[in-house]
Amino acid sequence: MRRRVSFIGLLAWLLCMDAVAQVAGRVVDTEQVPVAGATVHWLGTTVGTTTDTAGRFTIDVPDASRSLVVSFMGYESDTIVVTRPSDDLQVTLREGLTMDEVEVVERQLGTMKMRSSVVNADMISTAELARAACCNLGESFTTNPSVDVSYSDAATGAKQIRLLGLSGTYVQMLTENVPNYRGASAPYSLGYTPGPWMQSIQVSKGSSSVKNGYEAITGQINVEFLKPQSDPAVHANVYGNTMGKWEANADANVHLTQRLSTALLAHYERDTRSHDGNGDGFMDLPRVEQVNVANRWAWMGDHYVFQAFLRVLDEDRTSGQTTHGHSSTSTSAGSDLYRIGIDTRRYEAFTKNAYIFNKERATNVALILAASLHQQDAAYGLKQYDVDQRNLYASLMFETDLRDPRHSLSTGLSLNHDYYSQRYRLTADASAALTRDHERETTPGAYIQYTFNQDDRLLIMGGLRLDHSSLYGTFITPRAHFKWTPSDVFTLRASVGKGYRTNHVLAENNYLLASGRSISIDDDPDQEEAWNYGLSTALYIPIAGRTLNLSAEYYYTDFSHQLVSDVDSDPHTVHFGRLSGRSYSHTLQTEATYPLFKGFTLTAAYRLSDVRSTYGGRRLSRPLTSRYKGLITASYETPLALWQFDVTLQLNGGGRMPTPYAVDDAGTLSWAPRFHAYEQLSAQVTRWFRHWSIYVGGENLTGYKQKNPIIAASTPWSTDFDSTMVYAPVHGAVIYAGLRLDI
Repeated sequence: MRRRVSFIGLLAWLLCMDAVAQVAGRVVDTEQVPVAGATVHWLGTTVGTTTDTAGRFTIDVPDASRSLVVSFMGYESDTIVVTRPSDDLQVTLREGLTMDEVEVVERQLGTMKMRSSVVNADMISTAELARAACCNLGESFTTNPSVDVSYSDAATGAKQIRLLGLSGTYVQMLTENVPNYRGASAPYSLGYTPGPWMQSIQVSKGSSSVKNGYEAITGQINVEFLKPQSDPAVHANVYGNTMGKWEANADANVHLTQRLSTALLAHYERDTRSHDGNGDGFMDLPRVEQVNVANRWAWMGDHYVFQAFLRVLDEDRTSGQTTHGHSSTSTSAGSDLYRIGIDTRRYEAFTKNAYIFNKERATNVALILAASLHQQDAAYGLKQYDVDQRNLYASLMFETDLRDPRHSLSTGLSLNHDYYSQRYRLTADASAALTRDHERETTPGAYIQYTFNQDDRLLIMGGLRLDHSSLYGTFITPRAHFKWTPSDVFTLRASVGKGYRTNHVLAENNYLLASGRSISIDDDPDQEEAWNYGLSTALYIPIAGRTLNLSAEYYYTDFSHQLVSDVDSDPHTVHFGRLSGRSYSHTLQTEATYPLFKGFTLTAAYRLSDVRSTYGGRRLSRPLTSRYKGLITASYETPLALWQFDVTLQLNGGGRMPTPYAVDDAGTLSWAPRFHAYEQLSAQVTRWFRHWSIYVGGENLTGYKQKNPIIAASTPWSTDFDSTMVYAPVHGAVIYAGLRLDI
């Protein structure tokens, strides 16, 4: 009780403290009709957003730019010089076709390349999120060729993001540019952010800015939530599918005064049925019941800006055996069914404060404070893992333009503190005592970042961090970015940077307890350390009055220190050990987008990956990682914008399975050494009305699913049982329908 009271007191204290300067406004056409889905983006940065259905937007003010670019396909882009924060900016777009700083792929497509950004980044807008059911963050990347979302475990439903061929632990997850979803929350965090809450998602590849810390190795994914300072409105979304999943979302914002506003966001979901499509006796998907509520506040002053965000989440996740399947013999645990239960309670809050000293020079100071408490009690059969993770984060930033407006400087201090209290039993022996341990790490740091911007034609950004970990001592993080745009049709980018990561093995991989494999962890593992190098080009070619967007990119990630997850050396053990040899990732991707005719846009992309590491002295390709990926998306909106049709086809290449073993004297293998390529098709039809819309769609319409994602499903208490051999969907086609309201 005392612990809860202390945390509530901390949250109350945080709510009184901090934010960053913001600009808010409205985008309309020449007839004063709101322009929904328009891109709003600071010139030369990755800071951007999109307008809502009322044409409203709110965007943070960065240190590196004062020029705000507003663009929308079919209209002339507009660039506005903003010298001070504002909450009543009015932007009028005129009809016409131009190529400007940000290229919107299509009105309802919503995925756009950040043309003026020094970092290679994509923005996913609310228009893009509406193209699919998008129930949560994990389902938001259906049409994105760069980001893969796959199951880590077939028994628990744990999912992971892959960026540049590497798992999501090497991607820094941010919510409104605040580091989030680290450690114990990582395995199931993709389900913690409801799709209707999101205003936009920014995906940046390779090394990123040093302002948000040292952890990004392959890139960053930042989620922007709906803003309370937007026009007062109420939105709702209800959803259901043929798997028995139901979901309801609602949000509302109120302007209490001209400067003070608040918003409430609510989410509820429940899976009502258990499915066992392949008859192995295990649920194909876990049954999840989640309640998720958030409240946020904003004060938009002339010199002082304040934001606060508070969220509470409660989730129950159950899975396991529904019957004994094909087993006809008793198990070591008797006749009990193998059950999995994961109860999660999560509390988080952040505040942002900014004070503008000199509006002309953009001189300001900002303070960000954030705290989270993640409580998880999990039972995997007779194994158990309970954790309380507490995180505190603080960042104090100072930003200013130098005498020459081409030069800007950002510097600051940061502090990150992680505490894990763990109780666990790693064996299926109910009589074994629980192990208790604690992990702590406190890391203060400082950074400096310089940006040179020559008319948005030449941008150079260099940053350096100095951090001191209570576990690993002092380390330095250098990062640099370069962008050259000699003409409106060509852009070249290059980046290089270093990243570090602390491992919390059980917290980040507790879903592995669902399998019969034993877990072995080296004592005192090294801090992970890697360099990332990137090169990308973009072409914008006018053809028949429209613009063909072509891009190509290459990224190389090289680890000098890594904690390698080895499932090859021993088929009944997963060993987390120090890297002894090479570990790297090569990723090459090409993409093309073209509006074939009015309302219709086609995108095609292809990615080739070579991801290898050293396992037991052998350099092998990373298991369960597709060698390539192809993607084609087509989007069509009727002339009056009443109907929207969206189709996405993915081709996922084959790859290597973990080394199999013989299950009998005849040499029968436990699983095939490799998995083959497979395709996935998704489609959705949306009918738009003035204040509401209905949508019907399908996922995995090709019906491809992995036949036996769980090894030895009939003997879950044995060491042969393994639910992590997942490379493809574990369920067949899913049909869904939903209703959206915008009042």
